[in-house]
Amino acid sequence: MRLLHTSDWHLGQTLHNFDRSHEHACFLDWLVETLAAEEIDVLLIAGDIFDNANPSAAAHRQLYRFLQQAKARVPHLQVVVIAGNHDSPGRLEAPTPLLEAHGTVVVGNVGRTPDGAIDLERLLVPLRDRTGKVTAWCLAIPFLRPGDVPRAVLEAEETALDPYLHGTTLLYRQAFALAQSRCTGAEAIVAMGHCHMVDGQSSQDSERRIVIGGTEALPASMFDPQVAYVALGHLHLAQKVGGHEHRRYCGSPLPLSFSEVGYQHQVLRIDLDGARVQAVTPLFVPRAVQLLRVPPQPAPLGEVLAALEALDVPDAPLHAQPYLEVRVLLDGPEPGLRAQVEAVLAGKPVRLAKIEPTRRHTGAEQPDQALTLDQLAQLQPDDIFRRLWAQRYGDEAPPEQLAAFAELTHALGDQA
Repeated sequence: MRLLHTSDWHLGQTLHNFDRSHEHACFLDWLVETLAAEEIDVLLIAGDIFDNANPSAAAHRQLYRFLQQAKARVPHLQVVVIAGNHDSPGRLEAPTPLLEAHGTVVVGNVGRTPDGAIDLERLLVPLRDRTGKVTAWCLAIPFLRPGDVPRAVLEAEETALDPYLHGTTLLYRQAFALAQSRCTGAEAIVAMGHCHMVDGQSSQDSERRIVIGGTEALPASMFDPQVAYVALGHLHLAQKVGGHEHRRYCGSPLPLSFSEVGYQHQVLRIDLDGARVQAVTPLFVPRAVQLLRVPPQPAPLGEVLAALEALDVPDAPLHAQPYLEVRVLLDGPEPGLRAQVEAVLAGKPVRLAKIEPTRRHTGAEQPDQALTLDQLAQLQPDDIFRRLWAQRYGDEAPPEQLAAFAELTHALGDQA
């Protein structure tokens, strides 16, 4: 049996207010072709299908169009989807009857039986080969919120354990035990999850921290060693968990911030041989639209403007033009910065997404002394403005900036 592991599509995402539906469409078209070319039996989508809990109609259409096209190209294809922390579990599960009729299983939340127990049966998905025979079992565990995990009865020496961490581990173990009880001995057990694992490498600027109780990252020990493969979502950089070959984040298929400019995005092909994984193979996703950082490292404004002037980019329609982040090293405030950058870029087929100013550090800076609650209560808006200006630019705020801020606060006060 051959599986394909993907996650974190973030359909509907915008990059600094630029629509990315063209890029998502290119990825989904590529994915349909890949499913057919690689002869995939099961597609695992490990959460964050959408970028937010209330996705647009266009984002929904992209998902359903993909599922229809994938099934048309690969008639025997099974699709297993779990919800991520960005997804609305109920919204994702709403079309379940229609989706299941076409080979797609969606697990948005952890259901309960009439007596209040966790419905483990909903979390266990049989994976069938082309003949219809069950050859693997999938533990489809969505992003878990505190109310989703079982409450464990702790021994005296365990009372200091985080209840969310302990409950999450218990849920995976219970689901694994159910899968084991269904196995005849020749089937593999595959686990899916959407979470942050211990020592997982995050992508700067594009991931939302998950902190529940005192727990931010979960230990790999919650997966039984006999689980053949763990398909994870949430972290946008493809990586092994704890160096384990068969516990993986596949990463997002698109760069979700400029910090991923030099990163090669991918999906993972998993070849099962009986109860074991034979091979895990990355399949690299073509980048439909380039991300440019000019210059690669922050530089003085004159150098930046010269680099932008020399920028040579092939002509392209607007939806395919590269996104541009401009990185400037400043000694102080530069009120006309954006106008200067836009003037140099006039007529060039790029989309200015972000100007990233970095203040030059002139020496060791002493942190401000902590203020008491009484001192904080006595601060006026202009005091806060002065402090923030000094913190960012290392100097006193100029009179014209103070006057502009005073005018703004006065205007806002009149509207209150």
